[in-house]
Amino acid sequence: MRQRNVNGIAYDCDVLVIGGGIVGLSTAYAITRAAPDTRVMVLEKEWGPARHQTGRNSGVIHSGIYYRPGSLKARFAVRGAAEMVKFCAEYGIAHAVTGKLIVATERSELPRLHALVQRGRENGIPVRELGPAQIAEYEPEVRGLAAIHVGTTGICDFVGVARQLAEASGAEIRYGAEVVRIDRRAALGVAVRLGDGDVVRARVLVNCAGLHCDEVARLAGDEPGMRIVPFRGEYYSLARPELVHGLVYPVPDPAFPFLGVHLTRGTDGEVHIGPNAVPALAREGYGWGVVRPRELGATLAWPGSWRIARRHWRYGAGELRRSVSKAAFAVAVRRLLPAVSEDDLVPAAAGVRAQAVLRDGTLVDDFLIREGVRTVHVLNAPSPAATASLPIGREVGRRALGALGGG
Repeated sequence: MRQRNVNGIAYDCDVLVIGGGIVGLSTAYAITRAAPDTRVMVLEKEWGPARHQTGRNSGVIHSGIYYRPGSLKARFAVRGAAEMVKFCAEYGIAHAVTGKLIVATERSELPRLHALVQRGRENGIPVRELGPAQIAEYEPEVRGLAAIHVGTTGICDFVGVARQLAEASGAEIRYGAEVVRIDRRAALGVAVRLGDGDVVRARVLVNCAGLHCDEVARLAGDEPGMRIVPFRGEYYSLARPELVHGLVYPVPDPAFPFLGVHLTRGTDGEVHIGPNAVPALAREGYGWGVVRPRELGATLAWPGSWRIARRHWRYGAGELRRSVSKAAFAVAVRRLLPAVSEDDLVPAAAGVRAQAVLRDGTLVDDFLIREGVRTVHVLNAPSPAATASLPIGREVGRRALGALGGG
């Protein structure tokens, strides 16, 4: 991409996106669709797209049933699910609209299950209520007191979607490009120094750095008012995938943004079980052996981390137990799928959720997008961000083009 002179300054691009996950690539795609003459560059520190949250989730196209009516998550997930199915069909990306069951296994969960029915209806999502016999019609090996069937849930290859977004955007994608410094000038734009010493100049910066988004915001000179606290989600594959036909979820606890250990048959036919949610010891801490003292120290120095620990230590203790004990994990799975034995669980790749936490310990429960001078920051975009990535990209792109038009 050649440099363009604007008011005597040579820019490498108009909009520079940091982060080559599905949200960053969707943003690039949205900008070039809305304003084809806009030059967009994407910087990704890995040597390919979607190496972190996008490529390490359960591959579910979420319906939007869990999210507060009117929230960005609710609106973007409902809209994004339909758009994602259409996008996959258009480009021949593996996908299926499977529907899913949300199953109550204890009487104490029934009020929450009924509340989900109401929430689904408020969000415009078709929901069918099921009794035990009807559960068996969908999933013969699953047991529960009651369930709801959500027909618009699906599965897809989100890595394939990210690759297609990169190609279709027409943006310049630079892999192996780690950002180490940002110099922002209100009258000029941004200059970003990479790890190899190269400098990229742009008129507007978009921060879609996921697990590192708060650090990038501070490099740009914007205090985000939150910190990313990484939670690792550990998965197993099911050695007997014939036990599960589709997608089966427990009733989630509304106090947490995590959906609990669920059963997911992917586009490859494998059934994944998980994730749990345990503190990661590094931003990219995909196992207990990955420890980065600087990142761990920053997490521990954030007051919100300690407030979460004090508030939710019982929940966290259960998650930690399931992390270190396959037997304990199997017990949790058997609540939904009694036929599962410990031997049926085969360790699979883990993921890390980039969870934004406020100073007071509040877990940010909606997508969070903030703007600064010549910057747009995506500061909280965990699940269902992959599902909602096309609408998120349009919203972030709209703000970036607005900043571009303003200077």
